[in-house]
Amino acid sequence: MNILFLDWPCFGRTDFLNFFSERHDSVTLFSHADYELRKSDSFLAALYSVLENQQFDFCFSYNFFPLMATACYKCNIKYVSFVYDSPQVKLYSYTVTYPTNYIFLFDSSLVTQFQKEGVSTFYYMPLPVNASRIHSLLQKPYDSARLSADVSFVGSLYNENHNLYDSLQGISSYTKGYLDAIMQAQSHVYGYNFLEECLTPPITAELQNAAHYQKNLDGVESLSFIFSDYYLCRKLTSMERINILTDVASHFPLKIFTPNKNYVIPNASNMGVADYLTETPYIFHDSKINLNITLRSIKSGIPLRCMEIMSCGGFLLTNYQSDFLKHFVMGEDFVFFESKNDLLQKIHYYLVHEDERIAIAESGYQKVLKNHSFDTIFQKIYNIIN
Repeated sequence: MNILFLDWPCFGRTDFLNFFSERHDSVTLFSHADYELRKSDSFLAALYSVLENQQFDFCFSYNFFPLMATACYKCNIKYVSFVYDSPQVKLYSYTVTYPTNYIFLFDSSLVTQFQKEGVSTFYYMPLPVNASRIHSLLQKPYDSARLSADVSFVGSLYNENHNLYDSLQGISSYTKGYLDAIMQAQSHVYGYNFLEECLTPPITAELQNAAHYQKNLDGVESLSFIFSDYYLCRKLTSMERINILTDVASHFPLKIFTPNKNYVIPNASNMGVADYLTETPYIFHDSKINLNITLRSIKSGIPLRCMEIMSCGGFLLTNYQSDFLKHFVMGEDFVFFESKNDLLQKIHYYLVHEDERIAIAESGYQKVLKNHSFDTIFQKIYNIIN
């Protein structure tokens, strides 16, 4: 097949390009500085020039981009996008309705939401992983002292430059107390996110004034979505991750690999950021227990981090996400925790019961190999778009 690939510095770029290459597809890389914008005559002119002079079966991007959707619609070419990031305000652009779109989301609840609103261009698809690349990498020498752990956590604490909530200035003490209260309530509930529906019109109006947020001209996103998913969910995730990791570190040896290398969690070893391609596979493989604490804007989906952990043969201990149960068996392929106390008990149990831990990690690994390779996932995608 002939594929135009929007080339930008995304996670998974190498794996996608290798997959297309192994299939002997002809891939044309297209890059442009304006790829993230909602309006750019320069981007469209450059892309039209390529699309009008070559024949493509479809255009592809990792994450959805409105300018790509516009160009493909004008040229009547299929646009396949696979969204791995959350939240994604671009999904509320009116361009998602173009019939040339095939937008694959890893969060089934989000797909259901869009389909209920009459948008038929969204499809649920779990994220693929390249276990064969990881297997080859794991045969090479590595820094075992740095990358091995009893318990590890890899990810942002969202206390770097991602915390929009703390940038809000001038909100009333009532509103601050209200927001703190609903985040505290949400922290006790996994599997259902009620933050957005708790944001009343007066609250969102006050937040809009404080944040000076202006809606995108091509967007239909609600203010409650913006403030729940970009502000509250990230703040709540930050609080949860720090709180949970602090408790874990007080009971067990814990290594955290996070961009904020100077942040101190008592008794934990902050190893700084881990290189995505050359270090994280070893961490996932050589940690007895890999913790996942999902970003709260991911409502039901299996985060890419979880798929990567299992693709490395790692043992995954994660909060509840309902989409897991579409593909994996709890206690056989991975383990959920339901509360902080439950998490601590399960860490203790699986550190002690090594045979069970290894068996679960192996079962999850085999299931990922069988059902979540690029070949398997893209065959499902090709069946849909063709």
